[in-house]
Amino acid sequence: MNKSQGRNLRLDALAAISGFMIAMQARVNGELSHRLDNAPQAALVSFSSGLFFIAIYALFSKRVHEGIRKLKVAVAKGEIPKWRLLAGALGGCFVAIQTSIVFFIGVALYSVASIAGQTAVSLIVDRIGLTGGGPKLISPRRVTAAGITVIAVLVAVWDKLEGVDFSPLYVILATVAGALVGVQRALNGQINEHSGDSYTTSLLNFITGTSFLVIFIVALTILGRNELQPLPSGPWWIYTGGIIGVIYIAFTALIVQHLGVLTFTLYSVGGQLIGSLILDLYLPSEGISVSWYLVTGIALTYVGVVVGGATQARRARM
Repeated sequence: MNKSQGRNLRLDALAAISGFMIAMQARVNGELSHRLDNAPQAALVSFSSGLFFIAIYALFSKRVHEGIRKLKVAVAKGEIPKWRLLAGALGGCFVAIQTSIVFFIGVALYSVASIAGQTAVSLIVDRIGLTGGGPKLISPRRVTAAGITVIAVLVAVWDKLEGVDFSPLYVILATVAGALVGVQRALNGQINEHSGDSYTTSLLNFITGTSFLVIFIVALTILGRNELQPLPSGPWWIYTGGIIGVIYIAFTALIVQHLGVLTFTLYSVGGQLIGSLILDLYLPSEGISVSWYLVTGIALTYVGVVVGGATQARRARM
């Protein structure tokens, strides 16, 4: 194995680990939301705690200071538009949509719709080169891989879809939420290309994401649709969602500009499903059990990875 192959394998592994971290964060934030009985507030607690940790790190990090300086220079030279620095607001918007509609359609159907949005947008942003790593061809092989991934997630949650009554509008919103994540990943890759430091990108995401959620919750409160609750006393791990998010966004910003959004999504979804399986086995939520549908969905996800030809996709550039 040469140095380039070894580096690619490390990036692939990090993409899968980032998916595992999504599952961990979902479990942590879900428990916090359950104990608070206030999903938007739980999302704000997660984002603001992440902002606290990354801000403390940034104060003492020369790399982050240098990354911010490089971004200022890039903006001044017109190399990156200012609006692209607001990528974190898309993450805040994703969480806002998620917490608003999951109650109505369930986590399973939401996962299928949002991942469908992610994979579709991943093809588009890769094609136009929004990640900053250069355009990538939309080949039949990559389209097939994206389709297999969506089918895999559908199979994984199939037993949980029975009896679900939903409005098509909610499914459309879930798909849009997934599309926002795909665009956010692409923009983070571009920010990272100019900053040269993934934690600088993470800091920007948490500043803008937290700001968006504050505005969202204030609006809900004014409209009488939200009432803030006192924070629960524990367990301690329900407050780790923010630090998980800091590391996840830093991973994403670093990896996506090399792998492209689609390849990253393929590995990430696989890691997310495996993470869900492990958590449901060893740290399950009340009433949650593992089924063969989930195990089959995980296997199909990695079929999609193989069909996608990750290494070949990275080389398919204009």
